[in-house]
Amino acid sequence: MSDTHRIPSSFPMNYDSSSGFDHSADLVDQAGEKVTTKVYFRRWYILIAFAIGSAVQSGVWNTWGPIASASEDAFGWTDSTIALLSNWGPISYIIAAFPLSWLIDVKGIRWATLCMSFLIAVGTGLRCITSDPTKATWLIHVGQFLNGVAGPIAMGGPPMVSAEWFPPHQRTTATSILFVISTLGIGSSFLLGPYLVPDRKNSNQTHSNYSSSQLNFSNESSYIVNLSDDPTAIAATIRKDIMLYMYIAFGVSVFVFLLILIYFPNKPPLPPSVSASVGRLDFSSGFKRLIRNVTFWQISWVYGVSLGIYNGWSGVLDVNLKSHNISETEAGFLGFYGVIAGFSALIVARLADIFSRHMKKYLITMYSLAGISFAVFTLALYGTIPFSSGIMYTTLILLGLLLSASTPLFFETCCEATYPVSEGITNFALTLMNNIGGLVFLLIQMIPNIGTMWENWCLLGAIVFCLPVLFFLRDNYNRLKVDEDSERTTADSSTNISSNKF
Repeated sequence: MSDTHRIPSSFPMNYDSSSGFDHSADLVDQAGEKVTTKVYFRRWYILIAFAIGSAVQSGVWNTWGPIASASEDAFGWTDSTIALLSNWGPISYIIAAFPLSWLIDVKGIRWATLCMSFLIAVGTGLRCITSDPTKATWLIHVGQFLNGVAGPIAMGGPPMVSAEWFPPHQRTTATSILFVISTLGIGSSFLLGPYLVPDRKNSNQTHSNYSSSQLNFSNESSYIVNLSDDPTAIAATIRKDIMLYMYIAFGVSVFVFLLILIYFPNKPPLPPSVSASVGRLDFSSGFKRLIRNVTFWQISWVYGVSLGIYNGWSGVLDVNLKSHNISETEAGFLGFYGVIAGFSALIVARLADIFSRHMKKYLITMYSLAGISFAVFTLALYGTIPFSSGIMYTTLILLGLLLSASTPLFFETCCEATYPVSEGITNFALTLMNNIGGLVFLLIQMIPNIGTMWENWCLLGAIVFCLPVLFFLRDNYNRLKVDEDSERTTADSSTNISSNKF
């Protein structure tokens, strides 16, 4: 069912000057035009297809952190190698952010999403070529880099999809669904990684009916290798486990590429809202206005510092916790439950759609609770207060719940504050700040003998430091105002027509 609306005559004269908007003739000319809008059911297919691609990208990025100990035994790596593999995500993101933001702004969502899925498929394919430690290490690094190049689209694309396909009262919810499904990639890597690649060197489990030692049954020979006494055999067996993991990731990546290739249009035939029909500023003009927007810098600072450090911290969770005698498997479950807790973002986002114009209050509340939760975890981990598994699980799950739920709110708040700058440009710049935060965190991780104690204090400090910035954040709802004014104008016109009939 379609509806006809009129772009409000006040557009764009009613924008707050702090938004960085100055009046552009090509946008003013659209005021008063009639716009036919329609919401298509196929929007859910577009959402799911993009979300799966984003989930695969995030899962591939998080491949090595959950199996850090086993990978180090298999390839002779160190903690610095694991940190670098995670760091390829933000490094390649910074390199590719602006070219890909141009691609999605000029060529549209289809070409950008195809590029994303192709890069992931190639990156995962390179990791399948060999298990030789020296050659595999180089190929894995290249694969992680290519997967990271796809990151700007995977991370910055969701608000673009929701703006192009979803009506105003579903935009934040759609963005939240995209991010929640995306985080399932990270969550699955926390479980699938340790399951497919167990830490055989430190495991007490057996792989046969014999309880005296760990045994490996080779398919090529009938003899039994005692893994507990032969480090070379352990490494070879772990590499076989890793290769199986690589094959699975490659198969899923190729499936996603074909899914996008077959059907993934740029936009629907008719826009879902008046704001979606309004032309955005071109790439150059939009970027110039963006860097003059004070609200954007406030949002990007908070998102970049806190979520950037949190993502980096999550990526090396196993490295962080193993110094406290917490096993790889348990660290994997902690990371998984933290990601699953992010499903709370759906509830928060739906509330934000129903009770609009309260984003700032939601963010302040969630960050305050996240700071308290992680302070308890940090103090318990270092023995300042009594430590238990219950405290560890509860605090980390709450942390994941609260910070994950804030992500779609940051993206939608930023889109509202910077409109009519393209959502693609806005969110590529926003996620660039996030990756810079993660990059700095992981670069520090690579300093020899620095340890892991600083990591938790760094994340806690980032959360606490961002709270004052949120308090001074100005709420701007430029895009929502266009849609609300158009609906009001249409309703007033209908009322006048009805009145004139009598």
